[in-house]
Amino acid sequence: MPVREEKPRWSEVPRIVRDEAERRVRSRVVRAIRAYGGYAASATFHLVLANGRRAFFKAGYPPPPGSAAIFPIDREEKRYHALAPWMRRWAPRLLGSFRVADWHVLLLEDLGPATMPPWTADKTRRAARSYARWHRSTLGARLPRWLSRTQHHGFGIYWSRLAERGELLGTASLAGDAEDDAREWIDVALPVLRQRERDLTRSRRPFVLLHFDTRSDNVRLVGDRLVMFDWPFASVGPAEFDTAAFAQAVAAEGGPAPERVIGWYEEVLPLRSRELDASIAGIAGYFADRSWRPPMPGLPRIRSIQRRQLKATLAWAARRFDLPDPRWLRSVPD
Repeated sequence: MPVREEKPRWSEVPRIVRDEAERRVRSRVVRAIRAYGGYAASATFHLVLANGRRAFFKAGYPPPPGSAAIFPIDREEKRYHALAPWMRRWAPRLLGSFRVADWHVLLLEDLGPATMPPWTADKTRRAARSYARWHRSTLGARLPRWLSRTQHHGFGIYWSRLAERGELLGTASLAGDAEDDAREWIDVALPVLRQRERDLTRSRRPFVLLHFDTRSDNVRLVGDRLVMFDWPFASVGPAEFDTAAFAQAVAAEGGPAPERVIGWYEEVLPLRSRELDASIAGIAGYFADRSWRPPMPGLPRIRSIQRRQLKATLAWAARRFDLPDPRWLRSVPD
């Protein structure tokens, strides 16, 4: 596994920012523990306060020269405020926010250390059912008009674009000595994957509020409730898209197979076959496009994570669409 992202220490956060954070939480910070998990390089800390309470500090700041890091804190804060009625039970409380010295800080309820992985069957079932309850609570809701209703359409073009640009050779090259097998498999599977992914642009209402980035590093399981953070990509679209992305991420981290995750989800909210098929194909296409690209400066783990997700999603697509077994995926390194 590549090294972790570079994150600033608490002592490296400008004093004016630390002072303002203490003023906002109305207590002195006695300990600040750097939080790792996702592959972004944002400044994230679990804060232990002198008054016995805790808070989570998340900030965007000017990235180092040459870094590919992007901190969409503006978008995330807007969603915390505007979407509170729909995400209140499924998101940490926003304790405050401020901007100072080119830093944009969110102060959130601290949900504690990661609860997954491991994705045990019990944890996964509870998480999937809670995810379905959240989607069900927003199904057909009158959500803010400024939220995108077409963001998921972007995942309906990857297989076609890779083929048109001749870049599927890059995807196949991930297999190393099994590259010829990969190219042969892709030639057979490509017409099916292209056909399925196009349905994402024709997905039907009713829609739900989508989190659009539900992975273990963005969630905590609190009893039977899945609590999600990192909301900058929240939009409106088919529940099947969020659910497919969640299910493959669980499998990529060694949890239950996507089919089991879907089964637990559907104990609460049924899914539509066409939209689910389209989402699986589209998400597989996204990872087929990204996982073989050059490393991104400042984000050393992102390609490794994308390769694992490619393997989980494409194997699921093969089973779902009755395609040949993509044995070449076993040769793709993490």
